[in-house]
Amino acid sequence: MTISTRKTVLAGLAIFGTVAMLAACAQAPATTDGTNAAASDFLPCMVSDEGGFDDQSFNQLGFEGLTAASTELGVTPKTVESAAETDYQSNVQNLVDQGCNLIVTVGFNLAAATVESALANPEVNYAIIDNDADLDFNGKVDAPNIKPILFDTAPAGFMAGYAAAGYSKTAVVGTYGGLQIPPVTIFMDGFADGVAYYNDQNGTSVQTIGWDVASQTGSFTGGFAAGVESLAKAQALIDQNADVLLPVGGPIFLSAIEAIKSSGKDIAMVGVDADLFETNPADSGVFLTSILKDIKLAVSDVVTASGSGTFDATAYVGTLDNEGVGIAPFHDFESKVPASMIDDVDAIKAGIIDGSITVESPASPKQ
Repeated sequence: MTISTRKTVLAGLAIFGTVAMLAACAQAPATTDGTNAAASDFLPCMVSDEGGFDDQSFNQLGFEGLTAASTELGVTPKTVESAAETDYQSNVQNLVDQGCNLIVTVGFNLAAATVESALANPEVNYAIIDNDADLDFNGKVDAPNIKPILFDTAPAGFMAGYAAAGYSKTAVVGTYGGLQIPPVTIFMDGFADGVAYYNDQNGTSVQTIGWDVASQTGSFTGGFAAGVESLAKAQALIDQNADVLLPVGGPIFLSAIEAIKSSGKDIAMVGVDADLFETNPADSGVFLTSILKDIKLAVSDVVTASGSGTFDATAYVGTLDNEGVGIAPFHDFESKVPASMIDDVDAIKAGIIDGSITVESPASPKQ
């Protein structure tokens, strides 16, 4: 049975830079054993997005990948954190001025700064997470020395949405994001479509609030910082009886946890990027599961390859098939969800991989 999710490409999404991919996408380079490590003068570097390297999410995963590869290569990396969008260009230039051989930029919003710097410095290698570096939307990376690191998280979000619908006691689940950009909305598309698939398969009517796939409209805080905006968005979903929340946007989940605790209700959360059960153990009991992106491994492989003299600018796309994306274990919730639902999620994963279940988002990387 083939289930096709909605694929609505809106002009508004294009403004934010709908992800377009090269026709051929390669897996991340295999990690070396260090015997052919880079010369001692190889200098890998990284620029964070807002949220910093301790965000327990995608910035932190990128930093961990850089650190792991640098240790293997026997070099010391340089990093710089961005406090605001106005820091991107100067932060990238700062690393160029320090003689970096590879600069990894973490996040969709760093595309303009990355492309500008790559064109001006063809001798430097670049990698960017969550953006295809195709600012003119012609289907090609704008500079030959940029490697996009992308993740097709819609299928993993689909699995998590199915699980959330199966767990919900109120028949209402909710999601909200930081910014309405493809690396955020792709999670929300997959999640909402997974809920719809659960309803189709089980004759239920679980409602997703906070995001409408067909119109590509929903609830956003306007940034990736935890704070009053995120708290208000989470509270609004709770007030509408949602008992599973999916906040998409780095540390904004911390405010959602605050709202859950204040509510006194039995509400679960689905994390994104990292397994938040592990990265935020203080609140581990709230996480039903997490939608994973293996940013750490992808970055580590790219840095190791570059340091070993085999940098390849072919885009990497993490998928369920190559284990670049997935969902975390149910951890403390394993005894709270039906065993049949766990089997269903496993079957959905197999169906997506073999092509019998098709999950797509307007933000999905083109492969």
